[in-house]
Amino acid sequence: MKLDDEIAAVLAASGRTDQVLAPPVSDLPTLRVTTDEGLQGVFSRMPETPSVRRSTFEAIGQDGAPIPLIWYEKEDAAKGPAVIYAHGGGMICGSAAIYDPLVRYYVELSGVSFLSVDYRLAPEFRDVGLARDMLAALRWLRAEAATLGIDPERIALMGDSGGGGVAAAASLMARDEGIPLARQILVYPMLDDRNLAPDPLLAPTASWTYEKNRIAWQAVLGTDFGTDRVSPVLAPARSNSLEGVPSTYIEVGELDIFRDECVTYAQRLHASGVSCELHVLPGAPHGYDWIDLDLRLSRQAFDNRTRVLGFL
Repeated sequence: MKLDDEIAAVLAASGRTDQVLAPPVSDLPTLRVTTDEGLQGVFSRMPETPSVRRSTFEAIGQDGAPIPLIWYEKEDAAKGPAVIYAHGGGMICGSAAIYDPLVRYYVELSGVSFLSVDYRLAPEFRDVGLARDMLAALRWLRAEAATLGIDPERIALMGDSGGGGVAAAASLMARDEGIPLARQILVYPMLDDRNLAPDPLLAPTASWTYEKNRIAWQAVLGTDFGTDRVSPVLAPARSNSLEGVPSTYIEVGELDIFRDECVTYAQRLHASGVSCELHVLPGAPHGYDWIDLDLRLSRQAFDNRTRVLGFL
């Protein structure tokens, strides 16, 4: 397997090969800095979205702490559906502010309103933040649905990378509490803490490397790392049952180290009677969709996501 020709050409021409052939990172502070800087760099190239307006709110976490929320809507948005978004960053970095250009872009493309959640990160808040904050945002949006013009039966959870794992975990929690969801949209989600042994076919083109994955999961799980005590609230692949979760969209690159865990999750969803649309994009590494929005794979990815948002 090799990189998609367009992706390889863009990276080679721009000198941005380090986005795919990632430099080694061996500690959490460095990983946080380099990941946030990388995210800020790619999102700085997103298109302008002047028709999208934003407002800020707060939900209350399970421990009583405020959870910052950003509400996005188009000026001419049709009322009805909404998406609650969990940003990426391996559950240890990233922020709603960094993801502002991307979330705006989704709203611009789809016309669907988004609520971006600045959920608290591991390791500092592994026991009260992450998916628990996402669930708090879901409760808040349902409570404010009439004010915002939202149908509480047409709310989806969405996230990418670590945020995809957060969204998947929150979907499981919502199911357990009997809170309905219209859909979950998981973009190369981080689902399984056991994915640590390097695959020699994937390691050479890994932007999110196995070492980064190990550092992140250690931060997320703490003393439970490497044990069987891991909760599906942190690693959704650990859930004993996926029955009753909403219809699901999963997308992952063929060269992403999350590929197999995403495919397995989709298979388990199907076996549980849950409708799941799975896309494995040939030649695509982790974060392929941000390398250049004009590339064929990027257009395909955003077209598919926009189509699914249109089903809400």
